[in-house]
Amino acid sequence: MSAPPRPSSATRTPGARTSRPASRPTARRSRLVEEPTQAEHEPPTVSHIVAGVLAAGQALVLSLAVVVLPAVVAYLVGTAATSTAAGTPGDGAEVRSAVDVAMGLWLLGHGVPLTADTVTVSLAPLGVTGLALFLTYVSAKRFATTSVAAWAAGTATYALCTTAVAAIAGSAPGWTFATAPLAGLFMGGLGMALGILARPDAPAATEFGERAEALVHRVTGVDLVPATLRLGLRGGTLASALLLGGGALLVAAWALAGRATSSDIITALEPGWTGGIVFAVAQLALLPNMVLWAIAWLAGPGFAIGEGTSFTPFGTISGPLPAIPLLGALPGEDWANPVSAWAPVLVVVCGVAAGLFVWRRLEPSLVRWSDVGWVLGGIVLTPAVVMLLGQWMAAGAGGPGRLADVGANALLTAGLVAAEIGGGAAAVLLGAKLDAVGLPARLRDRVEEVGQGPESSVVDLLHDEGSGDVDAPERSEGAGDPDRSEPDGPDPDGSVEPDRPGEPDGPWGPDRSRWPDRPESDGPQPERPEPGRPVTGADDPAPA
Repeated sequence: MSAPPRPSSATRTPGARTSRPASRPTARRSRLVEEPTQAEHEPPTVSHIVAGVLAAGQALVLSLAVVVLPAVVAYLVGTAATSTAAGTPGDGAEVRSAVDVAMGLWLLGHGVPLTADTVTVSLAPLGVTGLALFLTYVSAKRFATTSVAAWAAGTATYALCTTAVAAIAGSAPGWTFATAPLAGLFMGGLGMALGILARPDAPAATEFGERAEALVHRVTGVDLVPATLRLGLRGGTLASALLLGGGALLVAAWALAGRATSSDIITALEPGWTGGIVFAVAQLALLPNMVLWAIAWLAGPGFAIGEGTSFTPFGTISGPLPAIPLLGALPGEDWANPVSAWAPVLVVVCGVAAGLFVWRRLEPSLVRWSDVGWVLGGIVLTPAVVMLLGQWMAAGAGGPGRLADVGANALLTAGLVAAEIGGGAAAVLLGAKLDAVGLPARLRDRVEEVGQGPESSVVDLLHDEGSGDVDAPERSEGAGDPDRSEPDGPDPDGSVEPDRPGEPDGPWGPDRSRWPDRPESDGPQPERPEPGRPVTGADDPAPA
């Protein structure tokens, strides 16, 4: 038998139904549309390794070029301005020397000391450090793959290239050469990790924390990082960010106040436009150091630019400084006055902001004192660690002689910042906790009632609270209790109720229905000796 003829497309009209179904059967669709397996879409390990190597290499070349190219351009322009003819036998050696110095500065930004003749410089320009980290982060985010192999390959590549640069430059002889691979491992590993975790297909950083916490809990059976501690770390991060912002604003104020001094230094040096570019790059490299020194100034201990100098909000001891325009913005003697002595209060305010941030994310009725301790510990820990590492990296030897001491005392600054931020946060958290547990709900309701009454006053409330009668209505002098059925004074039969020792007025009297914190019937109650005849309560019928 032959198959029935298919309907012609010429005879179809819009909207007309045909014998062909509008959609394919489910069985056929399941055969045609097949889910790809994980192995088909997963790149091989070689691709991960190549991606990590390329990402790390690109970041290292770009960050090195930002430092080396201005030095080479400045040398070439300076050579053209002099009478020395280009292409002389010593020209190549001088260019090589300029490149070596620039590579030494790049290594200095990674924490590798720079040695020239007999002088060792260990003051790291944190601007170069931040630039290298940022470029590694961006390169890993765009070109690397989300895998451990890519991260490991990129970290190893960055460390090897850093070691090669140190060997070519020759600026780290002896034991200082061993710091180059360690610095490369740290910088490359951190930048690659941040960039890979920022990729859209990467798991969230919180997932790693949850997995690590679950693993530790299974092994030890103890929750090492409670949720309150994590919340405190978030609050400490906020306080650290506010502190860095305050330091940046203070540096801007110093630069604005010392612009005349910086202008005089530039005029005396006459660097030209190429020298101006070099000075601009050098000052941008030292700008993060200045921000950290400003934080040390705010906290109280201050910083030094050379032996025998001191810049604090309580006094300034200055001395001869290098001819760097940025150093012309250092605070002078007019910055040490009675108003600047209150500068540490700004650090305390950062702690107050962190405390408010944390408390708004807690449930006051469920917060225990141990939770307050965990939260406060997290708030103190974050800025302490940030300041300890930051001030340690921002300090060091800036040159020979008296310039061997530049920067702030890292341990002292970190301790004072932690204490000041912790004090501000503790004032908020302890005050809020005491306010949450100090007044019961009944007392708060009574406060509202007293505040709304036309004849009420705080004295009435304190009188009621002093007697223990939280729910007692207002009484006027000489008036009876409106809740009692019998009038005050003698009983109808002429007898007078004797005073009972140990039974004050108010809710602690014989009327058990008005005891606020005691159940009405909770088993047999001990009988108290009652001299005289029994006294009826408020709910009992009055005697005839």
